[in-house]
Amino acid sequence: MKRREMPQSLLVLFVFSAALATESKVSLIEKKETRFLNIRQLTFAGENAEAYFSLDGKNLIFQAHEGDSLCDQIYTMELSTGETKRVSTGNGVTTCGYFEYPDCKNILYASTHLGGTDCPPKPDHAQGYVWKLYPDYDIFHSTKEGEKIKRLTDSPGYDAEATVAFDGSRVLYTSMVSGDLDIWSMNIDGSNKTQLTDRMGYDGGAFFNSQATRIVWRVYHPKTQKEVAEYKSLLSENTIRPMALQLWTMNTDGTNKQQVTNNDAANFGPYFFPDGNKIIFSSNLHDPSGRDFDLYAIGVEGTNLERITFFNGFDGFPMFSPNGKFLVFASNRNQAKRGDTNLFITEWNYR
Repeated sequence: MKRREMPQSLLVLFVFSAALATESKVSLIEKKETRFLNIRQLTFAGENAEAYFSLDGKNLIFQAHEGDSLCDQIYTMELSTGETKRVSTGNGVTTCGYFEYPDCKNILYASTHLGGTDCPPKPDHAQGYVWKLYPDYDIFHSTKEGEKIKRLTDSPGYDAEATVAFDGSRVLYTSMVSGDLDIWSMNIDGSNKTQLTDRMGYDGGAFFNSQATRIVWRVYHPKTQKEVAEYKSLLSENTIRPMALQLWTMNTDGTNKQQVTNNDAANFGPYFFPDGNKIIFSSNLHDPSGRDFDLYAIGVEGTNLERITFFNGFDGFPMFSPNGKFLVFASNRNQAKRGDTNLFITEWNYR
């Protein structure tokens, strides 16, 4: 990926002339998106997603690829310059890169590279829209430059979706080691693995709040005999159908599980607001066809739902900067070509 010239500090990134600010709002912010200020596009081609901040807010880690024949690899970006560097091996497929807080000198990501250097087969959408759970996925640690790679999980099935507490105390991840898709936690070195969920169904995409006292994650619990049979059948093929995902929260030890959303939509990519009292997430709950995803905010008790974005396309994977001033997210807006998903950063309007 090429170096992209950008302003020389995160502060300068959001100091615009009046003309530039107006132009950005017209082209990149939809009329009803009043929570967004001074938005900037960070990538301009390919599929870029799951961008997460370093603790000082100066860098991002994300996954990207360009072209259907290629697979995601993990990259870091320096926000002050736009300099982008691949930090995964370049082999197999990767997902869910994250900085190891608090010093962020190291990173975590999931990769299939030990299972083969080639990009694994894409999901078979003859079964409808499905996610592939490649069994070769394991979680790896490396320096932020991609060196000194160490394997942290070694189960024969899927291990991925790792995120880290702000204090560096624990890592959350999703694993098939129990025979089902559950949330686990472990120490930053891969030791002391602990299972946090055990109800049949998919549990994934977990994040800590800033105090590392609560966890938010996405859930699919099949209920009817038909749903159970379909879920188990797809799981036997290392596949799931993410059509009805709900958001839940729990304590960091797995106790006090509480459902937050309760609808017929696909709700995913949740992240706590800095104060921990609200959650931002992506959902298609407004679209009967289920194809249009926008960002929403909701109280942790499931109240005060607010729609944040109104773009006709995909908006997802939101994360607040650690200081709470900015939001990074992925979107189809301002595509150079059909299929592009790019990263955007905006100043958040708390009004």
